[in-house]
Amino acid sequence: MEKLALKDFLKYRFISNLKLGQDGSCVFALHECEEENNSYRNNLYMLKDGECRPLTQSGKDGQFQFIDPVTLLFISHREASKDEEEKTSFYKISLDGGEAIKAFDVPFAVASFECISKDVYLLAVRYDKDYSYGDDCQIKEERLKRKKEDEDYEVFTKIPFYFNGAGFVSNTIIRLYLYDASADELTAITSDEINVSSYRLNKEKNEVLFVANEDLKKTTDKNSIQIYSFENKSTSVLLPEKEYQISDAFYFNDYILFIGNCEWKHGRNENERFFLLDDQGNVSLFYDNEMSLWGSVGSDCRYGGGIFMKADQNILYYISTVNEDSVIMSLNADKQCKEVVHISGSVDCFDVCDGKLMFVGMKDGKLQEVYEYQDAQVIQKTCLNEDVLKNKYVSDYEEVRFVNDGIDFVGWVLKPVDYDPNKTYPAILDIHGGPKTAYGKVFYHEMQVWANLGYFVFFTNPRGSDGRDNEFMDIFGKYGTIDYDDLMKFTDAVLEKYPAIDKARLGVTGGSYGGFMTNWIISHTNRFACAATQRSISNWISFYGTSDIGHTFASDQIHGNIFDSYEKLWEHSPLKYAKNIQTPTLFIHSDQDYRCPLEQGLQLYTAMVDLGIEARFVLFHGENHELSRSGKPKHRVRRLEEITAWMEKYLK
Repeated sequence: MEKLALKDFLKYRFISNLKLGQDGSCVFALHECEEENNSYRNNLYMLKDGECRPLTQSGKDGQFQFIDPVTLLFISHREASKDEEEKTSFYKISLDGGEAIKAFDVPFAVASFECISKDVYLLAVRYDKDYSYGDDCQIKEERLKRKKEDEDYEVFTKIPFYFNGAGFVSNTIIRLYLYDASADELTAITSDEINVSSYRLNKEKNEVLFVANEDLKKTTDKNSIQIYSFENKSTSVLLPEKEYQISDAFYFNDYILFIGNCEWKHGRNENERFFLLDDQGNVSLFYDNEMSLWGSVGSDCRYGGGIFMKADQNILYYISTVNEDSVIMSLNADKQCKEVVHISGSVDCFDVCDGKLMFVGMKDGKLQEVYEYQDAQVIQKTCLNEDVLKNKYVSDYEEVRFVNDGIDFVGWVLKPVDYDPNKTYPAILDIHGGPKTAYGKVFYHEMQVWANLGYFVFFTNPRGSDGRDNEFMDIFGKYGTIDYDDLMKFTDAVLEKYPAIDKARLGVTGGSYGGFMTNWIISHTNRFACAATQRSISNWISFYGTSDIGHTFASDQIHGNIFDSYEKLWEHSPLKYAKNIQTPTLFIHSDQDYRCPLEQGLQLYTAMVDLGIEARFVLFHGENHELSRSGKPKHRVRRLEEITAWMEKYLK
């Protein structure tokens, strides 16, 4: 049995954006690391009749749609373009074989698209009010010149002014366009005064249902539901932007089914509900959901997204997190909600067509593969990641159950390679982000690497996590209290069950909310010999004005604001308790992380160095909040090398 190496990560293959064709084929995107170029190869693959083969090989191919049973239209970045010009190139390829053929270019950055009819497409574009020109040649030269002149400046006119992963977005919206490829004509169907967040074509493809909100100086949390008719070339507002926060809307029988909330007992992270909207504009609660409507089981072995909610044959299918697993649920017209697919692990994305259901999943501790759900059975259809873990030590998940405040919890422990109960070992507590996400029994590269280096690794879902009801998720105004207590009780339970762990050689790490909790832990206990805090929060007061979500998230989560209750924000800020810190701490941050901005780490790092406490700060240029999940391959390796070296220094 070989040891799993840190750089084995570069051999993993990541699967996303799975779609089913009418001829029984299944197409998906496959992503592979290119260490030399510090990038990813992105190609399209087809699975049909038991055979899995590549459709494209440029390494630069992305979103796709079936435009007929045997033809794909996809976005590709295989052509070099001038940085200052907005352009998206589309290619066609036959599923029967052959080379991809250039179809057309669109003078916009296209976020997503749908096929309406032969040569007619619906485009969701990133529209910059200052610089986008579309196909208007009269203003193109002037706007490109202005963009070049302004490249050293950013002007903010609204909040949020930047967004993690998207950069500065002060004057950028998502706008819907029709594109007629035969005539090379673009027609805007939504104005530049609204921002579209989701859209769905009806079955006949003669209208589009979309969710939008006004583009204001301060974005509200309310949305409207509108329909645009391609035949009448007109827009109807079905539900005004007034009362409901809406994340998505679907055609459902003779009604519109939408996902959202209007009142929050448990804050903005409260699990959304299902509502019906009739043709008179009346809203009624359809299903009073208590569980999440997305898959939140974390892993560092994914890249890309895909479908997580879709209506098929008058049934809505969606991914939900149930305890430590991400599963597929269904909701029908009779308000019957049931579990369709439940694997031990995570369903990452899926597609369903005329009752046929396939998904990308991380099952039974393995890396991603494609699965089919048929006759109540889950059948593995690919072996894209089987060889990379063959003959490697992969630690099993051992459960640790404990009770705190009358609540039952479960956590997991990975034993070190060549475990000998007569020896003593160091251990690492790993804390997830969110807080409304979850750990489960899915493959986590960093944890398995540490187990292969001789560490116990342990992790759990404290209060605030996803996978249970709203009451369990609600830690608002309680950050660093009951969740901290849960983590310390879990640590006690692990140490009691595994006496081979050396209590003097404990490390702790986590990112985002896990970074906040790491900061909180080291400022409230000295039981850990070292810590690695990643993309963390240390000061809720400054977080309010610097994070892309700060002006809403801080007050919602902490129940305080800078205007008349800043003491509450400071009470829950680890920086307030910096004088208590004695733990050597590594800080990991990225300069384009606009979710937990760089200044959050710098403040606590500065305080520690000022107080004479051992600290190291590692800053990644050009990365954002997703460094550990979708950062450049070399950066992801360096991040894990830094954390591992820190643990090795203080725990061995």
